Amino acid sequence: MHVTSWRETYTGLMPADILARMTGDDMRARRTAMWTEVLERGPTAVVVAATEDAVVGFAAVGPPRDHPGYDAELGALYTLRAAHGHGTGRALLRAAAGTARNAGARTLALWVLDANPTRAWYVRQGAREAGSKTDGPLTEIRMVWDDLGILV
Repeated sequence: MHVTSWRETYTGLMPADILARMTGDDMRARRTAMWTEVLERGPTAVVVAATEDAVVGFAAVGPPRDHPGYDAELGALYTLRAAHGHGTGRALLRAAAGTARNAGARTLALWVLDANPTRAWYVRQGAREAGSKTDGPLTEIRMVWDDLGILV
C-alpha cells in the first residue's frame, strides 16, 4: 500500500528516475523491513484505514526527526487514490494527532513535497508553512500545527 500510494501520489510531481528508485523492488524490501521494525518496536505509532477487503490508508506519528521546537512528527500520511474524497485522510490525521497528544505532544510538524497539492489540504486542516529544505531536485515544505487541539 505504501509503494502504491507513492506511485499514485508522486507520478508527475518528482523526476521519474527518483520515483522509480523509491518504489522499485529494492525499496519495497527496505520499506517492508522498516515497517516491520516500526510496528514491532516503535516509537512511531501507526494508524490504519481499511475497508473489508484492503488497507486504503495509513498515518505514522512519532518523535520529531528534524523539526526543532516541535513535539511530534507526522512521518507519513498516505491514502490510495480510491479513498480520496471520503474523509479517510482527515480521519487518519486526526487519529495520528490524537495519538501524539495522548503521548504528551502539543505541537506537530511534517515535510511535504513543495509540488504536492496536499500542501493546500494541510492548510485547510489548520497547518501553516514554516520553512523548507532542498535535497537534490526536490524541495520539501515544513507544515506545522502549533496547537494539536485544533486537530483533536
